[in-house]
Amino acid sequence: MDWEKTLEANIDRLRGNEYPGRGIIIGLSPDGKNFIQVYWLMGRSAASRNRILVPEGEFVKTAVPGGEQAGDPSLLLYYPVKHWDESHIVSNGDQTDTIYSALQKGAGFAEALATRTFEPDPPHYTPRISGLVELNNAECAYRLAIVKTVEGSPESCTRQYFYYEKGIPGIGHCIHTYAGNGNPLPSFQGEPFTVKVFDDLRTTARYYWELLHEENKVALLAKAINRRTGESRLEIINKKEEQ
Repeated sequence: MDWEKTLEANIDRLRGNEYPGRGIIIGLSPDGKNFIQVYWLMGRSAASRNRILVPEGEFVKTAVPGGEQAGDPSLLLYYPVKHWDESHIVSNGDQTDTIYSALQKGAGFAEALATRTFEPDPPHYTPRISGLVELNNAECAYRLAIVKTVEGSPESCTRQYFYYEKGIPGIGHCIHTYAGNGNPLPSFQGEPFTVKVFDDLRTTARYYWELLHEENKVALLAKAINRRTGESRLEIINKKEEQ
């Protein structure tokens, strides 16, 4: 397979998307030492754009600078990144906590998401996207999932799961909430697509930050998870802190 051509085509696709919404990438660094997670958030409304990513211990949460709040806090304020034992969660909403609680009780990723549906934000009904890196699972390196409407109808929900047995050095899999801009916003379609990840975490973070639409991007994090030790590192970029 010609990875370079495929990766470049997929990167061009992402670069040309004015509004992919919130996005997740999970992959393996080129040297094979670290699993990489990337999460970004974007916004069209003032409330959506008025957010930053903030570390809280080993977790990361969304926050409003200065404490000024508008919009629905249940959809705007959440933990995109948490981990339990050797399982590292990333998601675009409060389903992070649903997955976290399930793992603590010995349940699984799919079981947790079976209790959730798309976001209650008509007319978009934004998909819930989630990912999990499992260092202690020899049969599955990482997982991605999307929970969304069936063809935009809030009367029906579909849950799609993607399991990756092994990481491929230098390759990540990307999923995001929207196929593009619109009103209502069209949900992501198809499988997660392959993209690049790098050994240097800051390089990965800056690469995707610079690639996202300038007006709509809000914040981005990149996380490296050492496969041997389980230790993790974070890079966070907030648009409000760059202005």
